[in-house]
This record gives sequence, C-alpha cells and structure tokens, in this order.
Amino acid sequence: MKTTLDEMQAFIAVIDAGSITAAAEQLDQTTSGVSRALARLEEKLGTTLLTRTTRRLHLTEEGEAFLAQCRAIVASVEAAEELIAARRERPSGRLRVDAAMPFVLHVIAPLVASYRARYPEVALELNSSERYIDLLERRTDVAIRIGPLADSTLHARPLAHSRLRVLASPAYLQQHGTPRSVAQLETHALLGFNEPDSLNYWPVRGADGGPLYVRPVLAVSSGETLRRLALEGAGIVCLSDFMTERDRDAGTLVEVLPRQNLGIGQPIHAVYYRNTAVSARITSFLDHLAQAISTAPFAQ
Repeated sequence: MKTTLDEMQAFIAVIDAGSITAAAEQLDQTTSGVSRALARLEEKLGTTLLTRTTRRLHLTEEGEAFLAQCRAIVASVEAAEELIAARRERPSGRLRVDAAMPFVLHVIAPLVASYRARYPEVALELNSSERYIDLLERRTDVAIRIGPLADSTLHARPLAHSRLRVLASPAYLQQHGTPRSVAQLETHALLGFNEPDSLNYWPVRGADGGPLYVRPVLAVSSGETLRRLALEGAGIVCLSDFMTERDRDAGTLVEVLPRQNLGIGQPIHAVYYRNTAVSARITSFLDHLAQAISTAPFAQ
C-alpha cells in the first residue's frame, strides 16, 4: 500500500478542522508537516483531493470518495487497537502449552481449574512431549522445559528449581537392603532414562568427585514411568521433587543416601518465541503458574 495511515489521518484532520493550521494543532504537528503529508498523498494517488483558496478548502469529487474510505480504514484500525487492548485486560483465545507428562500431571493439572475460573475465555490446550519440541512446527505458544537451556532463539522465563533425590520404595529397601554409601548403590537395581543421557547423573558424589553417572539396568523415556516403577518396588531411581513430593509425604517413596545428596536442582523455565509484545494469554498463564509454584514445597 502506497498511502500511509499517518497521511490518511492528516487528510481527515484537515477536513474536520477546516484548515491545515487547525489540523496541525490538533495533531500536534507543524503546519508545513501536514501540508507536505497532503502533497505526498495527492502525488501518490495521482489526483487532486482538495482545492485551496485563501479562505477555504474544498473537496474534489475524488477527495470526497477517498475521504469516505479513509474514515472507514482509520475506524477499522482503531477498532482493532481497542480489541487488542481489551484482550490485554481480559485474555481470550486458544493457548497451547507443552510440557513433559510428569510436569503436566503433578504441577499444571492441579492448577487448571483455578486458571479456568479466573480466565474463562482462554481455551487451554495441554500437550505432553518428553523431548524438546519446535514450538513453531507444533504450533505451541509456550513450553515448560526442565534442565539447562541451550536455544537462544527462545525467550525464557525462570519459574523454579526443583531438587533431585535418589528414591526407592520401603518394600524395595526391605527386600534388598538400604544402601549406606554411594559405592553400595552399584549392587542395586538402578533405573534411569534412555535419553537424554544427562538425566542419568545422580546428585551424589561419584568417584571423580562430580555427580554420580549411573548406567541403568532398565532405561525408560518418561519420568512418570520411573516413578511408577519405583512405587512398584522395581528399583532405585533419581527424580525431581516436583513429581515425588506427595509420594515422600505419604511414605510410599523414601530418600536414599540423604546425607550424601549434593543439593542439585533442576531449573524449570517457560519458553516462548521472542516477541516485542507477549500475548495476554501467555502472560496470564505464566503469572498464574509462577504464583502457584512460588508457594509449592518442591520449589523451596
């Protein structure tokens, strides 16, 4: 489009105000600036919109037709701006959120009812992926990622740190004995992840002085599967507090080697594509999530 919105607004202001000088005052611009805007507009359109005398401005036939269209266009833009302003105050529309299944089950799902009550016009869509996804490809607005971040094309909002613990069920420990040292772990059934391999570093000190690297006898892709296996007494696991808090409170999972725990926590971030203006839907959801996490025991 050759014609700019500023030029249309200047044209409308001149007609409504009755003169270029009055329009300039109304627009908080210089008289020469408004005059140049009108000249550019007529040059772009290749026609005369106004005839000027020493006392009055007169619309040509083309000017009258163009004025009607300008008013409609400017009114439409103003209506769109008002709509966006209203949506900022009252979020609405579809919001697609992606997170690993354990985080959906243990953190997000318990908050859905209160979020929906607060923002009933947001259509929330929850998806679960154990791997990192391409947000654009999967048409995802925001993703929750647990662990170190590497993708600099995304904006990241820190939400919490969740401590890692080595855990087992009382039934497993009663049957196989409780490890009293890191070295004794090697004699037990250690369960872990098949990917990423970084999740098989446990928060106890290994022989090299760093976190212990474990080669699991059974590897799975989901933390929730590991939790279920541990509850069934299949072996010892390493999981984050956000998904085992209730199990530990109930005594169905107990911490192994608590005094040797190095206090390692997993960072939890919300990520979304960098934008000059983040939608009210994303902001409302992340604020609600962050507020709830801030008082959660696993984030203390």
